[in-house]
Amino acid sequence: MNCTYCFYADVSRNRAIKSYGTMSTATAHTLIDKALENPDDSASFGFQGGEPTLSGLDFYKDFVSYARSKTKPENLDFTLQTNGYLLSREWANWLKENDFLTGISLDGSKHFHDHYRKDKNGRGTYNKVFNNAKLFLTMGVKLNILITVTDEIARNAKEIYSFFKRNGFRYLQFIPLIDPMECERGTLEYSLTPEIYADFLITLFREYYKDWKSGDYVSIRYFDNLIFLMLNGYAEDCSMNGQCGSYYTIEADGSVYPCDFYVRDEYLLGNINTDSFSTLDNRRREIRFVEKSEEINEECNCCHYFPLCRGGCKREKEDFRTGKLNKAYLCHAYKSFFSTCLPELIEIAENERMRL
Repeated sequence: MNCTYCFYADVSRNRAIKSYGTMSTATAHTLIDKALENPDDSASFGFQGGEPTLSGLDFYKDFVSYARSKTKPENLDFTLQTNGYLLSREWANWLKENDFLTGISLDGSKHFHDHYRKDKNGRGTYNKVFNNAKLFLTMGVKLNILITVTDEIARNAKEIYSFFKRNGFRYLQFIPLIDPMECERGTLEYSLTPEIYADFLITLFREYYKDWKSGDYVSIRYFDNLIFLMLNGYAEDCSMNGQCGSYYTIEADGSVYPCDFYVRDEYLLGNINTDSFSTLDNRRREIRFVEKSEEINEECNCCHYFPLCRGGCKREKEDFRTGKLNKAYLCHAYKSFFSTCLPELIEIAENERMRL
């Protein structure tokens, strides 16, 4: 596929080697050996791309088998994020048997999906991806739908939500589009603006709240995480915690980076084939990757909604031309959303607290 807004393509354009191909079995085994050095270690392995299914199902069979030879099955967690194009019944059977959480990118109905998610020949991919997603749903694979929120998607929130609910997709992740690094935010045809994204969040939350109120709950990751944060003080999504998480992104050749948004030459920490995780931890501290993400914009310090917003994801705040962290680009959207919908968010959180 050749999606118009692909942020991986943007990242690869901004480094010396555009693609490292697919990971070898030897590198995969080395990664597993170091992640599960002790028999009681646990690890979460998430497979992304480009497109991770291009590695072929045999790669995953070997990976999971080898990982399970190193620790107890309950110490392992696997996820796969895919464009859904190459999936099949065989993939569905195996992913279900091995308890993978699978995220399939689907931007709504044919009209919306095919606008930007085309194959390399410029043809729409909706029919194949939608049919594969329905297959996974029917076969009981743990499934999330990932929707990239473009300008067009944001303007049609109610229709998009209705489409997924009507087709039985009840676990949704709406991911706000990030413009390419070299572009001024909000200037492209598909770009989000804070005003449009604010309207999107409010409209979508009203549908979410209405269905929660009537007992017809649909999971939307961002809203679910806000409720979880209100109840527990932290979110499952690292971008919502006010600091970067402690995971690593491992490229196909074993190169290690601190985040999948930062797979660029200047953030290279080492290589899993030659470096230990303690060495990689030290190098991450040396560049202050996590520490820098904790810097708070002066305006955020006095914002009533900071406990819920936490300043936003580092990638959303960073100016790559200067290296400085500014106020999050979508700050106005979050303020508008919270000022409108906070009472209902509190209502849901309090209801969930009583159920605990």
